Amino acid sequence: MDDLDAAVLRAAADRLEELAARTTGGSWTVGGLLASRPEVVARSPDGSTEHVAEARARTAEWIVTLSPAVAGPLAAWLRSAATGTPADPQALAVARVLAG
Repeated sequence: MDDLDAAVLRAAADRLEELAARTTGGSWTVGGLLASRPEVVARSPDGSTEHVAEARARTAEWIVTLSPAVAGPLAAWLRSAATGTPADPQALAVARVLAG
């Protein structure tokens, strides 16, 4: 793997962790009264809740699935891929999407 690929992978991992750190934590769930415009709600271990987003019905589950809880394992995978030879093409593809 060349140094540029490794840098892209590490930068993507760093970005995920930075975004997750400033995002509402907790267990994200879909709720609300309107099925066509559900809310994404974060539930904290202490029982408190926080509104995270209003979504469309087909998008809410996507948002919940990619909550900040995914950042740690995904960042670890990207960092692990940065040490491999050859570069994992799927990890590089994810890193490049995250880079924008």
